[in-house]
Amino acid sequence: MKKLYLDDIRIPQTEGWDIVRSYDDFVNWIEMNGLPDIVSFDHDLGEDVAKEKVANGMSKRKAREEKKYTKSGYDCAKWLVEYCIKNNLPYLPEYNVHSANPVGKANIESYLSNAKKHLNKL
Repeated sequence: MKKLYLDDIRIPQTEGWDIVRSYDDFVNWIEMNGLPDIVSFDHDLGEDVAKEKVANGMSKRKAREEKKYTKSGYDCAKWLVEYCIKNNLPYLPEYNVHSANPVGKANIESYLSNAKKHLNKL
């Protein structure tokens, strides 16, 4: 079973997950390995990048501003749906959203739930 864990900081509580830390890592992993059986999504990505920029002398305010342009777990979910459509896959992998951001979590869950209904009709 292929399990993909998207999170820029956390490590999964259970074993057997491949961890990706960014949108680009997420896309590259799927393009190299194919669709996973399950994906666990975080919404807010780029916290590690912002911390690194602050450590290298950037102000916290500027680092937060730049973090706004980092693609999120929601962007990954949208890419995943497009990947399934483009590759004529009539299903999404199983998923869960472990994000601590309640609005981001709800957005990912709602988007994937709606996409799942659409894909099942193909």
